[in-house]
Amino acid sequence: MESMIDLDVVDRRILDRLQRDDLATNLDLAQQVGISPPACLRPVRRLREAGVIQGDVSVPAPAYAGQHMTALVEVTMERDRIDMIDNFKRAAMAEPAVRQCYIVTGDPEFALVVQVPDVAKFRTKVVLDPVKFEFRYDILEETAK
Repeated sequence: MESMIDLDVVDRRILDRLQRDDLATNLDLAQQVGISPPACLRPVRRLREAGVIQGDVSVPAPAYAGQHMTALVEVTMERDRIDMIDNFKRAAMAEPAVRQCYIVTGDPEFALVVQVPDVAKFRTKVVLDPVKFEFRYDILEETAK
C-alpha cells in the first residue's frame, strides 16, 4: 500500500464534490468548494498524482449493457487449499460478469456481485431492487484518511 497523504478540509470538500459530479468544470468545482479556480487546480492535481483519486469512470445502467440481473453469490472453498483460492481469485478477476469480488471472514470465503443477462440453477441472491448503489465515500468525516 502506498503511503497515505493527509487530507485537509479543502481536499475533503473537493473529493466529496468530485464523487457527486466528476465532470464539473474547475470553475464550478471551485465555487462549490468555496475557493478560487486557480487555488482549486493545485489540490486536484495533487490528489490525482498521489493516487487519492484512482480514476474517473462513467457508470452505465446495467440494462443498457444487457446485464439485466444482479446476483449476490457466496462461494465456499475447501479449507486449507491456498492453490484453489488463488485459482479462484484469478478466475474471478478474469470473468467479465463478476463486477466485485471480496474475500470475507467465516463461511463462505468469497462474496461476489455478478451481473448477467439471466440466472438459472445457481444458489444466488438476486437483487430485485437496488435500494442503494453508489461509489461515493463519506469523505467529509474527519475520521476518514
